[in-house]
Amino acid sequence: MASSSNVSIDESDGDTTYNSITPEQNGVTAPDGVVDRFGFIGTKNPNYSTNLPVEVLRHRELKWLEMLENWDLFMTKKYKKVRERCRKGIPPAIRARAWQYLCGAKFYMDNYRHKFTELDSAAGDPRCVDDIKKDLHRQFPSHEIFVKSQGHGQADLFRILKAYSLFNPIVGYCQAQAPIAAALLMHMPAEQAFWCLVAICEKYLPGYYSPGLEAIQIDGEILFGLIKKVSPTIYKHLKKQRVEPILYMTEWFMCAFSRTLPWSTVLRVWDMFLCEGVKVLFKVALVILKTVFARAETLKNCPSMYETLECLRHIPVEYLQDDYLIYQVMCYMKSMCDCI
Repeated sequence: MASSSNVSIDESDGDTTYNSITPEQNGVTAPDGVVDRFGFIGTKNPNYSTNLPVEVLRHRELKWLEMLENWDLFMTKKYKKVRERCRKGIPPAIRARAWQYLCGAKFYMDNYRHKFTELDSAAGDPRCVDDIKKDLHRQFPSHEIFVKSQGHGQADLFRILKAYSLFNPIVGYCQAQAPIAAALLMHMPAEQAFWCLVAICEKYLPGYYSPGLEAIQIDGEILFGLIKKVSPTIYKHLKKQRVEPILYMTEWFMCAFSRTLPWSTVLRVWDMFLCEGVKVLFKVALVILKTVFARAETLKNCPSMYETLECLRHIPVEYLQDDYLIYQVMCYMKSMCDCI
């Protein structure tokens, strides 16, 4: 059975110190008590993209509402339109419902109406329960729904993770599931978030959270092959320094970048990820690697494995903002990553 010991997220003494940039750290500290538009307390993000004009946003919302009302038709006959609208960014007011339709959580809820209640009322495996409780306070502690120890956010997060450990007892609980479940809870009630988590674990990232993490290791090899294809220079550098993908991409992929990117960028990536699948994570990873090591000077300043990994653990925030990163994924990488 998998447990939180399967994934190392560099934690010590109960405090969270992540290898990469966390959403709470991507900005200038604001006065305590100030809540940004994503629900994070005490931070602000001046580099987030400008809000769309209200008329444009309302127009997009109406398009999405029409699409959701005719979901089967759009997914079977007009999938490219769905993909295009996901790439533009799902309107915030529609996002929770859209994610449920995109990943299939709506189907699960309709066909397993009482399953979550059944799992929620069960005791759970003691080992998984203990591991889950240890991790609750580490999930986005500056977000308004998780800031209170043993508050409703942490309580719902426990319910979801325990329910999944019972739903798939072979996998049980893996630490990297927690930030994904927490991100879902920021947008929807516990039962809906649970079925989205099921879909992500079972359909989008199958095998990622299993004992041994074989799937993430296989995808690491695939990523290394793609780096060799799109940027031989970077590939040669990483190969020379023995920087295997598993050393830096584990958290990226297993947490679906929720612990790496500014929050507005996380949402845009998830809009595409839940529509197009894991290939989006590969594209984002390739863009980050290409951007970080684009200049020969950077490679020269990384003479060993340590310096190379430090570059990937401390990525300049401007490279991760949604305007820049999504543009690179959509435009720059399109011609390079059609093979994904």
